[in-house]
Amino acid sequence: MTQAQEAILLVGGKGTRLRPLTMNTPKPMVPAAGVPFLTHQLARARAAGVEHIVLATSYLAEVFEPYFGDGSSLGLHLEYVTEEEPLGTGGAIRNVASRLRSGPDEPVLIFNGDILTGLDIRALVDTHRSSGADVSLHLTRVEDPRAFGLVPTDATGRVTDFLEKPQTPEEIVTDQINAGAYVFRRSVIDSIPAGRPVSVERETFPELLASGAHLQGMVDSTYWLDLGTPQAFVRGSADLVLGRAPSPAVPGRCGDRLVLPTATVAPDAKLTGGTVVGDGASIGEGARISGSTVLDGAVVEAGAVITDSLIGARARVGARTVLAGAVIGDGAVIGPDNELRDGVRVWCDATLPAGAIRFSSDQ
Repeated sequence: MTQAQEAILLVGGKGTRLRPLTMNTPKPMVPAAGVPFLTHQLARARAAGVEHIVLATSYLAEVFEPYFGDGSSLGLHLEYVTEEEPLGTGGAIRNVASRLRSGPDEPVLIFNGDILTGLDIRALVDTHRSSGADVSLHLTRVEDPRAFGLVPTDATGRVTDFLEKPQTPEEIVTDQINAGAYVFRRSVIDSIPAGRPVSVERETFPELLASGAHLQGMVDSTYWLDLGTPQAFVRGSADLVLGRAPSPAVPGRCGDRLVLPTATVAPDAKLTGGTVVGDGASIGEGARISGSTVLDGAVVEAGAVITDSLIGARARVGARTVLAGAVIGDGAVIGPDNELRDGVRVWCDATLPAGAIRFSSDQ
């Protein structure tokens, strides 16, 4: 057997940084390229030979199972375990251990529910097997590692240390970071303390290293994006549509735009840069939309110009309004002739009257 047959998917986070997208929807269920983001992760795991996935849920846990069911439509067997109290990454992994079927020495894949990646999953499992590691980590290289946990390795790829979010130049000893995908030997999962919060990054991994366990790093610098912020989420969705981020679950051919079947788009509207228009959404005459996501049932009126923005479900953007790097919550109404830029967020069901906010040309 050259593959891991089962995996744990950590989807319990509240997605606080993604508000207002996550007010009504848990982060993994926010649509990216026309389907809930989680669909892409499940499809990629299935393509790598995974058959059984346990979803570790917490926030808005009740929405996952009605959508995905037993997973048979994706060729998977899915199970769901809900945390009553937040347990952290390690606690969440331990909390679902009873649902695993693997023997003590068999590999179990673990994925974070907010990472979009082109990781070669089979290669990570092969690295785990050939190195005889207790835990193997997907590492990726980033230009500025200060926001991440650094993971230096020796010449053989064996992990030598874990450095959380370094700040000074002296602390930045590598550009390799923990990319949020792991292979655990099953017995290691069972050794995590049960019934209390545990962080794999801050507790489990350093303790394993200190006890002499073998932790192996595999650097894979294909596409990698943490979808923790609205801007990153919009970028990830566009990259899926453009084909920059690989996924077997994109509902249509890759290209400049993805328009779902029941959406209506005026003939002279221009959609570019991986823009997605959800089911039942409507795009008015002369609208120009680039690199943006328009969710189900939203309305963009004539002449609006939208760049790198996300329009929530059933929201309305008025005529000639300009949005750049903006997030409009579900059901919000932006009147005509507004201009919203640079990460501005409008909460769900809020209403902005016509011409309320404009940026002057010298800003």
